[in-house]
Amino acid sequence: MLRDSCTSVLEHALVEFFFATGCRVGDIHKLDRSAIDWQRGCVNVIGKGNKEREVYFGSKARIWLQRYLNHRGDKDAALFVTERKPHRISIHQIEYIFNRIANRSDLQTKISPHKLRHTLATVLLNQGAPLVAVQSILGHEKPETTQLYASLSGTVRQQAYQRYFVQ
Repeated sequence: MLRDSCTSVLEHALVEFFFATGCRVGDIHKLDRSAIDWQRGCVNVIGKGNKEREVYFGSKARIWLQRYLNHRGDKDAALFVTERKPHRISIHQIEYIFNRIANRSDLQTKISPHKLRHTLATVLLNQGAPLVAVQSILGHEKPETTQLYASLSGTVRQQAYQRYFVQ
């Protein structure tokens, strides 16, 4: 499992935050730590097309983010920074960290921040979240884009069929 392959506080914080928020790598790269609303468990991101949206994170992401920020010991404004000479982490560095984690895991598929975005969409839909809510969380203009991201499990498909097919 991906979480089990994380070896640093930074890796844990990145994996949990990407999974919880469904953000694009560019969204997270631009975030400052002052943007985090700890009370509400959310952050405003500037997404694709320079559009602002509010995204949310749960307790696991909160715990790992707080551990990471407490562990850092620097004053850089960026939410995520490089480990040496702290400055804003680049998109390339985030992708490299995910490759490093993936190489340590037993997962057969390629893992990336974007894959966690797809995973969040699938999890939310499989738990019964309305498509329009998932669309909003991911910042998609069109529901068709969200549908491409998500694949319903066989169980959920069968339950939907049994619920809506009347004979």
